[in-house]
Amino acid sequence: MTSEPEQQLGVGTQDAFQRLWTPHRMAYIQGENKPSGPGAGDGCPFCSLPAGSDEDGLILRRGELVYAVLNLYPYTGGHLMTVPYRHVADYTELTAEETAELAALTQQAMTALRTASGAHGFNIGMNQGTVAGAGIAAHLHQHVVPRWGGDTNFMPVIGHTKVLPQLLADTRKMLAEAWPTD
Repeated sequence: MTSEPEQQLGVGTQDAFQRLWTPHRMAYIQGENKPSGPGAGDGCPFCSLPAGSDEDGLILRRGELVYAVLNLYPYTGGHLMTVPYRHVADYTELTAEETAELAALTQQAMTALRTASGAHGFNIGMNQGTVAGAGIAAHLHQHVVPRWGGDTNFMPVIGHTKVLPQLLADTRKMLAEAWPTD
């Protein structure tokens, strides 16, 4: 055995770039676990996640109407989502109570991320509809993406790869322990 990393030169002109293989991303690219239709019974992962354990579903906090869950395909370490239990697609379909709890869990998520990982800032938002970039458009979910000064580097921009320093199960445990108590 050699201690040198295996290099894949690929087809075409050899270049100076090393290749970082991320075969686990193929599940996302191929749409694995995406719903087959718009209904709650069409394989919606946001509807089925709450039926399992918090650890298996990467659920951080369960509220009465909304829950917080780590993103299975995160942009950064700690990228999570706040999700209503009720299967609705559009923000205007939420009740006043659901909207309030979505906001409260988002605030709690920010506090937990600052406590656990020292996040400097956040990207918070939701993509409404497939044309707006929603990966699962049929079930509303709000992204909470922690950011740190200097965290934008060449990997996502040039390499189309995200580098995550921690396993999702470890991130879930760390954030669940840092979540503020009610």
